[in-house]
Amino acid sequence: MALRDWFGGRRRSAVPDDLWVRTLGALPSLDMLAVDEKKRLKTLVEQFLAEKEFSAVGGLELSDEICVAIAAQGCLPVLELGLAGYRDWVGIVVYPDEFVVPRRVEDEDGVVHEYDDVLSGEAWEGGPLIVSWHDAQMAGAGYNVVIHEFAHKLDMLNGEADGMPALHSGLTAAAWNEVFLPAYDDFCRRVDSGEETIIDPYASDDPAEFFAVLSENFFELPDVVDREYPALYALLRTYYRQDPLSRLTKASTAPSTAAG
Repeated sequence: MALRDWFGGRRRSAVPDDLWVRTLGALPSLDMLAVDEKKRLKTLVEQFLAEKEFSAVGGLELSDEICVAIAAQGCLPVLELGLAGYRDWVGIVVYPDEFVVPRRVEDEDGVVHEYDDVLSGEAWEGGPLIVSWHDAQMAGAGYNVVIHEFAHKLDMLNGEADGMPALHSGLTAAAWNEVFLPAYDDFCRRVDSGEETIIDPYASDDPAEFFAVLSENFFELPDVVDREYPALYALLRTYYRQDPLSRLTKASTAPSTAAG
């Protein structure tokens, strides 16, 4: 019986070691975790897989590799926070590639505009998380659609996505806004001026996207976030209770230890 069948039936089962090693080796942001962090992440992933329901559409055949890879990336942001941040939803829908979502928007003049939005991922408040498997496999160099959408889920935990997730006792709303909003305003200014930024310009779309994109970069390109927005890096480090920059520094001088 496939691993996904056990998890789909809400029965706990261990992720096979060989699959876990392959998963970590394919994802640099996970491979540079310390040995104990990898072990704790594996336990978290197994719990996550037992609680969530994966489904594939668009002709994609769901596999253990797909489920574990998405779960591992999605659980990285809550490694030190726990799965409570993902408690208000169950479903994960996986497309083989980018997918189309019909949109219907009414402007200020009451005119309705209908169009198709081509997406690599989307998170619905109280509903499923949707992701392109093709894009999920492109993780690295600052791009991580899985972390992006899971960050939106953290943002939605305390209501509509607005760039401020539900804060734990280590942070206050005032402390968050004091750092987050000036960084967002500065990034919008840079994008509007035509500057080519390493951080995806999409982050300037609104505060919710800024949080999601910067969360991607926090785990994938922590040196860039720390260099360009050191106060924001420190804020995200406090929020996520992780220090990817320290991991990156250690990984650059040590061999990979994917087993865990």
